[in-house]
This record gives sequence, C-alpha cells and structure tokens, in this order.
Amino acid sequence: MKFLFGDIVVINNNEIGVIVKAWNNGYNYYNYDVYNRMNRKIEAYQEKDIERYKVRHKYLDEEELEYQNAK
Repeated sequence: MKFLFGDIVVINNNEIGVIVKAWNNGYNYYNYDVYNRMNRKIEAYQEKDIERYKVRHKYLDEEELEYQNAK
C-alpha cells in the first residue's frame, strides 16, 4: 500500500485530494477513495492514478506542476 488515510495526493493531473479509504481489490493492487477538493466529492482511484502531493494549494499552476513532476 503506497498511500494511507489522510495522505494528501494529486489526482486528475492538477487537482488536490485526501485519501479517505484504501483497500486491496484482491488483484495485488490498491484502490482509494479520495476527497477531491475542487468538486467537493469523494471519488475512486487506482493507485497508479495518484501521485504524492509536494506543494500546498487547491490546484497546481504551471510552475507547481513542474515541481510536482520533478523526480
């Protein structure tokens, strides 16, 4: 499991969310329910569709996207 309850993550390429539930689907990868701050809804994502959050805003501007993608 890569993320835990309360982790702040990037979803949909530039939106910020918070992990509210994590579970194993039985096929060796995890699914997560993420509260999306932009649309104020809980949405389901697979682990491969989520990145760890490195900056602190509701959405990422171009400069922050560059920083987020720097590995």
